[in-house]
Amino acid sequence: MPQLPDDLDAVAVRTWCSLALEALGRERAEIDAINVYPIADGDTGTNLYLTVESAAAAVEAVFAAHETGATAPATADAVRAMAHGALIGARGNSGTILAQLLRGMAGVLADGGDAAHLRRALTRAADAARRAVAHPVEGTVLTVAAAAAEAAEGEESDLRTVVHAAYDGALAALARTPEQLAVLGRAGVVDAGGRGLVAVLGALVETVTGQAPVRGPRTAHGKAPTPVDGGSVVGLPVGGTPVEGGPAGGFPAGGVPEAGVPVGEGPLDCPEDGVAGPAFEVIYLLEADDEQVARLRTRLDALGDSLVVVGGDGLWHVHVHVDDAGAAVEAGVEAGRPYRIRITHFATESGHDLRVQAEPAQRAVVVVVPGDGLAGLCTEAGATTVIARPGEPPASGELVDAIRRAHAREVVLLPNDAALRHTAAAAAEQARTEGVRVALVPTRAAVQGIAALAVHEPDRGFDEDVVAMTAAAGATRYAELAVAERQSWTMAGICQAGDILGLIDGDVAVIGADVPATARTVLDRMLAAGGELVTLVLGEDVPDSLADALEEHVREGYLAVDTVVYRGGHQRAPLLIGVE
Repeated sequence: MPQLPDDLDAVAVRTWCSLALEALGRERAEIDAINVYPIADGDTGTNLYLTVESAAAAVEAVFAAHETGATAPATADAVRAMAHGALIGARGNSGTILAQLLRGMAGVLADGGDAAHLRRALTRAADAARRAVAHPVEGTVLTVAAAAAEAAEGEESDLRTVVHAAYDGALAALARTPEQLAVLGRAGVVDAGGRGLVAVLGALVETVTGQAPVRGPRTAHGKAPTPVDGGSVVGLPVGGTPVEGGPAGGFPAGGVPEAGVPVGEGPLDCPEDGVAGPAFEVIYLLEADDEQVARLRTRLDALGDSLVVVGGDGLWHVHVHVDDAGAAVEAGVEAGRPYRIRITHFATESGHDLRVQAEPAQRAVVVVVPGDGLAGLCTEAGATTVIARPGEPPASGELVDAIRRAHAREVVLLPNDAALRHTAAAAAEQARTEGVRVALVPTRAAVQGIAALAVHEPDRGFDEDVVAMTAAAGATRYAELAVAERQSWTMAGICQAGDILGLIDGDVAVIGADVPATARTVLDRMLAAGGELVTLVLGEDVPDSLADALEEHVREGYLAVDTVVYRGGHQRAPLLIGVE
């Protein structure tokens, strides 16, 4: 049996993220089903799952960086990675609020993980989340978070007691949400976001005690309280009965309103008055300073509702529901640099609008690219793109979203990174369960993806197309230049910090002093084995003169070899090279 933690150290944070992801994975379908506020679009459970998936992946990356060390990462590194991962991967209204809750906790837990720090962390998290929401509403996840913090404040004992108190307080508050928010009472369900938070806190209980929490809040005497009159217990519909042996928040058969829509109600975007709400959900990450974000809040608040802006230290996650999606994005451009922009039209993504979706295309290509420049190139070629920014690899949920956006019966997925192999495989499997035929071409670099996309022909048979794209990718050798961050051993010898490394097919083959000379050496190594086409993808700060010089080098030294040049934009490597 693993040793139970006396405080929340890095290993405990890792375990918590893993258990929270498992819990949300088990419960997300039921949470989706009770999602009626603020939009009855049936995706709260999924959004929370994807948010925690991103947080867990960020924590795993911290541990991966310490694999060769004798000690685990520092607690501060783990909690900050958890918060950052949640911030960049937050989905929907509920996921954005959860990201701020985790960020608030991380700000305190970075200094210590004992009972006293956890109490303060829960309080700071609840306060930060409430401030992030433009117009807080009681009976939501904000109420549940505040109750968890209040219950924990009353405990002066050890970590396990504090965690149990927070969980019990959240669970009791969740049961009261139908009394506080009319739309929940009419639907006979508890708040979906609050229920997701209870699952996350339940995972924290399991982390520090080694046991999943009891199925219901405890009183001081260890007895579960009775439901309030006319209310509900956990996730049960009002008047429902618990499912024997089922999970907390389980539903009796037939007790969940179909698609999360309130019984006897029509489509409901603004539950308090029944008036249809905005048509679009707009989400983006934003690099901006505090002053600009304050102005942005005011502008977006005037454009729509469900406004949540979370983050800090120059990086923000913006979520809002609006009728004018373009204006919401333009407001972000004026405030700073928005990216990872996602716009969802509720008419096609949720069940509360009865308009018919467009007929899906027969085939589409989804491609992961390392920068904006290649994203534009691939989009022009008809592909749906996912940008993998430096240090921010996409999670499987982001790839699944891209497959859905492609809106096709058949999809070819090009991950363009060996490290994304398992992530892409998980996304493909998820999409298959939704009825999409997905083929994963295991491209390991962007230049292989470009080669595969160049031979894509949607009019031929699916299997034939996949074989042709796979063959084109496999026939493309790839290389990239990188700057060494520290002294280390490589297959080409010892490099020093600041050296230019030439990696061919993933291994360091050349160590040079500058980019032009190293690039020429890499090209010579690659073309020694033959080739007909060289592809160069230049990073954002690389001058055009380098491309001109390399083109001339190829033209003078290798007859009948053509060269094409693309601008990759903001990407990790200053230069990507492909030879086919």
